[in-house]
Amino acid sequence: MLLLGIVLGTAVVLVIAYRTYGSFLSRMLGLDPERKTPAYEKEDGVDFIPTGSSYLLGQHFTAIAAAGPIVGPILAGLWFGWAPALVWIILGSIFIGGVHDFTALVASVRHQAKSIAEVVKESMNRRAYLLFLAFVWLALVYVIIAFTDVTAAAFVKDLQQSQVEAHTADAANLVKPVRGAAVAGSSILYLVLAVLMGLSIRFFKISENRAAVIFVPLIFVCIWAGQFVPLDFAGWFFSHLDGPEAERAAIKTWDLAILGYCCIAAVVPMWALLQPRGYLGAFFMYIALAGSVAGLLVGAWGGDQAVLQIQYPAYLGFETGAGTLFPVLFVTVACGACSGFHALVASGTTSRQLKCEPDAKRVAYGAMLLEAFVALIALVTVMILTPAQADKLSRQPNLIYAHGLADFFAVFSSSPAFKSFAITFGLLAFATFVYDTLDVCTRLGRYILQELTGLQGRTGAVICTMATIVPAALLVTSNLSDPLSGKPVPAWRYFWGLFGTSNQLLAALTLVGVATWLKAQGRKWWYAALPAVFMMAVTLTSLAQIIWTGWTRLRGDKMVLDLNFPIALALLALAGVVLIEAVRVIVRQRPPLPQGAG
Repeated sequence: MLLLGIVLGTAVVLVIAYRTYGSFLSRMLGLDPERKTPAYEKEDGVDFIPTGSSYLLGQHFTAIAAAGPIVGPILAGLWFGWAPALVWIILGSIFIGGVHDFTALVASVRHQAKSIAEVVKESMNRRAYLLFLAFVWLALVYVIIAFTDVTAAAFVKDLQQSQVEAHTADAANLVKPVRGAAVAGSSILYLVLAVLMGLSIRFFKISENRAAVIFVPLIFVCIWAGQFVPLDFAGWFFSHLDGPEAERAAIKTWDLAILGYCCIAAVVPMWALLQPRGYLGAFFMYIALAGSVAGLLVGAWGGDQAVLQIQYPAYLGFETGAGTLFPVLFVTVACGACSGFHALVASGTTSRQLKCEPDAKRVAYGAMLLEAFVALIALVTVMILTPAQADKLSRQPNLIYAHGLADFFAVFSSSPAFKSFAITFGLLAFATFVYDTLDVCTRLGRYILQELTGLQGRTGAVICTMATIVPAALLVTSNLSDPLSGKPVPAWRYFWGLFGTSNQLLAALTLVGVATWLKAQGRKWWYAALPAVFMMAVTLTSLAQIIWTGWTRLRGDKMVLDLNFPIALALLALAGVVLIEAVRVIVRQRPPLPQGAG
């Protein structure tokens, strides 16, 4: 009953927060239903498209959620126990992440749907603006690297029998292993389905609701059909190599294929891929959430007789092998509590589709709280494990998440085939959520470089897209080794620490920029400034730790260069200049700008 109480209690708190603190923020920001939004002022049928709040909520939600609220809470729960992660998810989403997303969207809408950097430009100066853009672009490249590599690995690696049966005590009731190639096949079919949905809505004038009735059930057909059209890159192209080498080569090939998809998704019209993929992805996440909650309601009921119970330790200590709880917890659990990437989505794509300002509460603040619940469900997949079961799953977030979903669904059927299907569903959901990040992230990188360079039109879009993808491709396909052990490590794991730090530093700088904009307009700004102070303390501490570790390794006996070291120095310098300029703006008294200027 404790598990069920935590889940339902958190849901109630989030709903109350939406109705109270969300409404308070709406009043503070002065949302005006009569003010014409950029979606109407610049409507072009490609990037600027007035979109209903329900449809836009789905797209925005899947874009910001993706794999972030799954990977972060699972890693933090494994490292520090589930209790600290739970507290941060609840408080962070309500008072920091929700404020961050909401204010970033409104600020962008008031600036003709330009990036959050434009807010910095108006409130500070051009130097801070250019440095902020550079920082944002670099953070986007890190996001692409991290999630491209983790997706590619899911498409190649097969789950071993011991991993599939991690929770099964009955050895005679074996579950069929799940192939990564089958997950890849299902994933490609899912993307084709999204394109067909977009074409149907655009050219056959099918309503969004009718399209959902037709295409959402086909998601399950894609999951089932994927096992019959496996995309086995290792077997097709690298059969001449031994097992581990073939696997690594296949992962790198998938890295390039996924980045190729990102290039296409970043330049085609929104209606052709990003909108329908986001809409279907939202249903994917809604189904995962609904199934998880239903399974929890059944499986966690009954006290000592409950099928699903908390088994993992609530608290493992302030300092573990992953580092110290402060700041590691707060940079690991980003999406689900507070994430700088959300501001890029809000001010990059969502602000170009918002029909009216009051919709911002539902789309931005509501999606953030909904994402917090996704993070909670991901954390529950750790809570129901024993430490031994976590080890059997190699402590890999995608495996833990997929097995957790399978356990939730298993309360309705003990069939091995059903559990295999549920695990495949979980892995495909994980991959789908990553797609939602990658294509939006690449498009945002394109927008920022176009804003920075002035390159416009179709040619400018292609050039700026390639300029965003090429650095990510070079790093994600590099042979990386752990600086201490020298053993090969995947790109996502190598860069994860700095990825989380840069993402949260972006959130801190966004809150700083929004606070200066609010102050310049003569509005109350403390609700953005206080979270900014906390997030800045977290990220600067984390950067200092990364720099110190890199410096220690560089000046040690072996003089090992950790790639995170110079990049962390660059991020610290960029952030320092922006922060200094922001403090100057806030300290000096400036008359409020006319309302039309914001």
